[in-house]
Amino acid sequence: MRIGVPNESIGGERRVALVPEVVRRLTGKGGHEVVVEPGAGEAALIPDSAYEEAGATVGGDVWQADVVVKVAPPTTDEISRLRHGGVLIGFLAPLTSPETSRALAQQGVTAFAMESIPRITRAQSMDALSSQATVSGYRTALIAAQELGRFFPMLTTAAGTVKPAQVLVLGAGVAGLQAIATARRLGAVVTAFDVRSAVREQVESLGAKFLDLGLESDAEAAGGYARQLTEEEQQAQQTALNEALAKFDVVITTALVPGRPAPRLVTAAGVANMPHGAVIVDLAAEAGGNCELTEPGETVVREGVTIAGPINLPATMPEHASQLYARNLMALIELITGEDGSLQLDFEDEVVAGAVITRDGEIVHEGAREATMAAQGGS
Repeated sequence: MRIGVPNESIGGERRVALVPEVVRRLTGKGGHEVVVEPGAGEAALIPDSAYEEAGATVGGDVWQADVVVKVAPPTTDEISRLRHGGVLIGFLAPLTSPETSRALAQQGVTAFAMESIPRITRAQSMDALSSQATVSGYRTALIAAQELGRFFPMLTTAAGTVKPAQVLVLGAGVAGLQAIATARRLGAVVTAFDVRSAVREQVESLGAKFLDLGLESDAEAAGGYARQLTEEEQQAQQTALNEALAKFDVVITTALVPGRPAPRLVTAAGVANMPHGAVIVDLAAEAGGNCELTEPGETVVREGVTIAGPINLPATMPEHASQLYARNLMALIELITGEDGSLQLDFEDEVVAGAVITRDGEIVHEGAREATMAAQGGS
C-alpha cells in the first residue's frame, strides 16, 4: 500500500501527519511504501533526510497515493488532486465544514475523520482528539504562568514568603486534567470544576480540589462529553461561578464538545469580579470561547484581567504533537490493512464505520450529512 504525506498548507499549522518513527514501522513491519512531500516535516523540526533514513521516499505525487494522511482539513484544490477511489485520513471537521465533506464525496474519496473515531476502549490508540488535547492542556498552563505577573509556586525567601497562585480549571476532560497536572507541577494551588460529577475523583487524584457550586444535576452525556445544559442550569452555573471567580488568580477554561459552540462559562460580570492582574486562558477560543470577552487568537486586557484566546495550540508544540498524532494514524492504518498489506476496509467494524465520512460518492456520516443539508438549506 502506498501512503502519501503532503505538506500542511494552512497558515500556522506546524504539525506533520507522520514522523520517522512511525514511517519506519510502516515501511518495515507493515511493508508499505511511504512517500513524503519535500519539506513536509520541516516546521515540526524533522528534515527530509530523517524520513529517507526511516525508509520513506521524499518527492513524488503524494496526492495519488492509496492512502493520503493529513493533519488539517484539505483545501478544495487539495481535494481535487486526490485519486478517485483513494483514501484520505485526517482532521476533517465533518460537523462544521460541510463544504469539505461535499467536495470529498464529489471526488469519490473514502474519507476518515480522526475526530470521529468512536470513544471506545478498542479505539483508544487512535483517539487523536485526546492526544492533541493533552498537548493543549499542557500548553494552557504554561501560557497562564507566562501571562501572570506573579509566581505560581509558594516561595520562602529572605524577603518573606510569597503565597502560591490560585488556579481554577473549568472542564476536566483530557485537556483540563493535563492543565491541572501541569499547574500543580508548577506549584500552584489548583481547583477544578466540571458539570460531570463523575470526574471529581480524577480531579482529586491529581491533587486538586473540586469546586462545588451546589448544582445537583449531573450533565454527563454519551462518549464521556458533557451534555448541553438547560437555560436554567446555565444561569445557575454562571451566577455561582461569578461569585467563585473572585478568589482565583488564574482561570483556565477547557469546556468544548466537537462540532458545537463553546459553552459560555465566564461572563463579563465574572471577569469584573476577578482580582486585578488575574489571567484567563480560554482553550475554547476557536469555538467562540468559554469566556464572554475572549477574542480568538488574541490576548487582551479587560477589567484589569488578561484574557488569552490561543488557537491551534497543538501546532505550537509540533514535534511531540506530531509524534502522538502519527501514532494515532498508525493504529488506524493498521486496522484497515489486511494480512497481505493491502487496503481492507471493513465497514461492519465499529471503528471504521464510525470514522468514515464519505464513501462511494456519498456523505455517509450522519452528523456531516446533517451539516451539509443545513448549509444547503441556508444558502
